[in-house]
Amino acid sequence: MERDVTFIALFAALIAILGLVPSLTLISGVPISAQSLGVMLAGTVLGAWRGALAATLVVVLVALGLPLLAGGRGGLGVFFGPTVGFLVGWIPAAFVAGLVTERLKRWPTFPAAAAGAVLGGILVLYIPGILGMAAILGKSLPEATLLSTPFIPGDILKAVLAGLVTATLARARPGSVPSRPAG
Repeated sequence: MERDVTFIALFAALIAILGLVPSLTLISGVPISAQSLGVMLAGTVLGAWRGALAATLVVVLVALGLPLLAGGRGGLGVFFGPTVGFLVGWIPAAFVAGLVTERLKRWPTFPAAAAGAVLGGILVLYIPGILGMAAILGKSLPEATLLSTPFIPGDILKAVLAGLVTATLARARPGSVPSRPAG
């Protein structure tokens, strides 16, 4: 239990710290930031429930006003902006990334974690992200989807990086990656 709380807090901090990496804001008002890498890692390293709880902790802290998002944003106002879908999408994204990583037990860690990061951190994340942009920006779903395309190459790179980091951690410290129990 204590170990779980520590891991959840550590990965929530990682997601927040990755918001300090300079981001590029697109015309849609949605920044390309490193924070989605933290969400992917929370899932692929911690597993479904712990990863989702780490993402939830960050979302709650942002709602309370902490400036933890890219560009130092925070507070209830972000829930009324074009990034809202991506922000709330972090929770199911981390969950699915972890679930896929956990379920692909027969696969080596790198491809299992990379697949989890792609399915959770890209596919699942983009669904609420695109819906949120469409609603807030008054765009059709095809228009909002088109606005999301600049994110894809970077997110694929992040998914590969999440797979590599997860596999490296599992190899270097067997048992330290809850999504991939040693044994």
